[in-house]
Amino acid sequence: MLIDLPVHEFIQEMKSDSPAPGGGSASALVGALSAGLGIMVTNLTTGNVQYAGVEGRIQELRTELESVLKDLERYVDEDTFAFNDVMAAYKLPKGSDEEKAIRRDRIQSGMKTAAELPLLVAESCLRSLTASVELLRIGNSNAASDAAVSGRLAYAALWGAVYNVRINLGSIKDAEFNRDKRAQITALLAKGEGLTLELSRLADEKMP
Repeated sequence: MLIDLPVHEFIQEMKSDSPAPGGGSASALVGALSAGLGIMVTNLTTGNVQYAGVEGRIQELRTELESVLKDLERYVDEDTFAFNDVMAAYKLPKGSDEEKAIRRDRIQSGMKTAAELPLLVAESCLRSLTASVELLRIGNSNAASDAAVSGRLAYAALWGAVYNVRINLGSIKDAEFNRDKRAQITALLAKGEGLTLELSRLADEKMP
């Protein structure tokens, strides 16, 4: 499993001439780093008398980020699995009309999964970004830079995931599926942009 590799080995896998793991797995990993940093900020805030008034909300944010982290760690490998399934479908025989139909259907099914997986990554990254903004607002001010970095990583990973959705949509012939997924990524990016602007504003206040 990619997620179980030491950092150096993961990087070696990433830089190889194999197309997977690629941008999708990298985006999931960066999103996981964002969530991990956010959890660190909750830990640095919890138990501090200066932040006793927000202790309950900080615990809620920690629970949310733990869930996000768990999902994104899983997506690191699932994105690569989805890509490998598509590659396997392209290798199916195509000697007869029946074989061609089976191969075509398998490719289209695989491409849809390959598009849906990074969309899940993008949704998880938006959750991490949302939590990061709130942590920057109410969390331990000594960890303001960590909350800000968490948010920036989440936004970068959100975009990375969206790019992977888009590249796969280009090979999918289902027009309704394409419209639906493109509407979803447009909404995610709009929310992400708004949150990132707020993150920047808060960071300027916390770190003049």
